[in-house]
Amino acid sequence: MNDVLTPELTAEIQRIGIFFIVVILIIWALFANTVRNTLKLIAKENQCILPNQAWFLIIPFFNIYWNFEVARRLSYSLNNEFFDRKIPVEENPALGAGMTYAFSFLAYNFPFPPFYRILAMIVSFVYFITYWFKINQFRVLLIEHNKWLESDEAKQINNEN
Repeated sequence: MNDVLTPELTAEIQRIGIFFIVVILIIWALFANTVRNTLKLIAKENQCILPNQAWFLIIPFFNIYWNFEVARRLSYSLNNEFFDRKIPVEENPALGAGMTYAFSFLAYNFPFPPFYRILAMIVSFVYFITYWFKINQFRVLLIEHNKWLESDEAKQINNEN
C-alpha cells in the first residue's frame, strides 16, 4: 500500500483536500451572506435571529446544529414580516426545505455506512440549493415590496386611507 502513496501523491491529495475545504467554506459564506441580507430587510421587531448570527453557518461542525436554528428562526422572522406587511405567502416560509436540509446535513455528518452517507449528501445538496433559492426569492420579494412602498402609487393609496 505504501508503494502506491508516494510523497508527491500524498502532497497532491492534501492540496486537493485543502482546495475543496476552501471552496466549501466560500459556498457556506455566500449562503450565510444571503441569509444575513434577507434578515437585514426584516424589521427588528420581527427578527427572531440577528442578521450577523448568520455567519455562524460558516463554522464547521457547529453549523450542523446552527442549520436547525437558522431554518426555524428565519422562517419565523419571515412569517412575522410578511404578516405585518400583509404579503400573502405560505405559512412558515421555507421551513420545510430548511429543516430537510438540516436533517440531511446532520445525517451526512453522522457515522453511517458509506451508502447512507452518500445518499444523505445528495439529499443535503439538493435541499441546500432549494433552500438557498427559496431564501433568495423571499429576499427579492422583500426588496420589491420596499420599492413598491417608496413608489408614488403606494403613497397615493396611503393618502386616500
